[in-house]
Amino acid sequence: MIPRTLFNSDHEAFRDSVRRFMETEVKPRDEKWMEQGYADRDIWLKAGENGFLCVSMPEEYGGAAADRLYSVVLMEEQAYINCSSLGIGLHSEIVAPYINRYGNEEQKQRILPKMASGEMIGAIAMTEPGTGSDLQSVKTTARKQGNSYVINGQKTFITNGQLADLVIVVARTGGAGAKGISLIAVETAGAEGYRRGRNLDKIGLHASDTSELFFDNVTVPPENLLGTEEGQGFVQLMQQLPQERLSLAVGAVASMENAVRITAEYTKQRTAFGKPLLEFQNTAFKLAERKTEAMIARVFVDWCVERLIAGDLDTVTASMAKWWCSQKQVETADECLQLHGGYGYMEEYPIARMFVDSRIQKIYGGTNEIMKLLISRSL
Repeated sequence: MIPRTLFNSDHEAFRDSVRRFMETEVKPRDEKWMEQGYADRDIWLKAGENGFLCVSMPEEYGGAAADRLYSVVLMEEQAYINCSSLGIGLHSEIVAPYINRYGNEEQKQRILPKMASGEMIGAIAMTEPGTGSDLQSVKTTARKQGNSYVINGQKTFITNGQLADLVIVVARTGGAGAKGISLIAVETAGAEGYRRGRNLDKIGLHASDTSELFFDNVTVPPENLLGTEEGQGFVQLMQQLPQERLSLAVGAVASMENAVRITAEYTKQRTAFGKPLLEFQNTAFKLAERKTEAMIARVFVDWCVERLIAGDLDTVTASMAKWWCSQKQVETADECLQLHGGYGYMEEYPIARMFVDSRIQKIYGGTNEIMKLLISRSL
């Protein structure tokens, strides 16, 4: 086995704390959250109290100024426990960095400490009913009227949408194309004209709220524009998307490892024709293949994490990690479910949940087809 060299003793101590939190605070309530379609707000506050939110943010804004490896630990442990309730990764590693990198000082001082404590939950609104991976084609507008921006439009498939106190809206402030796109921060409390639609009924990730959002003449002050001027939104998105896509790859690899582990355990115990399933050559070979692929993915993703920390993770490499790891995650879940037989189709078995939860990985964060298109441009 190839030893992991990313983490030191402090990271592993943090991992132990995260694992205890997931086991004692998240897992026992996960079934309830799956039924209601969202995690209770108090778990966000508990996560904040334990220092599990926005860990990489500067201390002056409520974070721990920790390196990105602590965030990797959080994403891995959530995957290992097989609970998709909390959109911590999106909140801490996607939304908060937009505020930290592009927000003004007043926004950072006011918003980031509340995100770190769990008082304020973040979301980012990119996708629209007619626009997914093609962000240049968004139709939501933010027009300057007097001393305000007035936002009109509709967003869909927004993670954390039901609970979000802060939504970063991808909106058109100018003409057609990438140069007309800007990012606008909307604080939802008391925002007239802002409306949450239904909590969407998905085939997986049942405890993670996913929403339609409506903006009907929502007025925000001009300083809610992220960046120094209009038209910077598309570039800002492109700068942050490699980190988002690597985050998906991190979760995918951890899920692959978990699927192989629980299936190996199951096939050692389950018998057929007088012997454990794992003693059948087909079972052993299938798991050997999947364990090998998980190790290949692990080495590649760990290297990508090193590149992210060094500041030189490029779009093409992040796209490779996202598409290949999510593809292998889906294949692994499917094959491991098959090795469970009929029991794998029963919801009380963890592999069933892994199967349905994994499928979205090939779609969000940019579809795998878009990832391949981006990679092909480097040929």
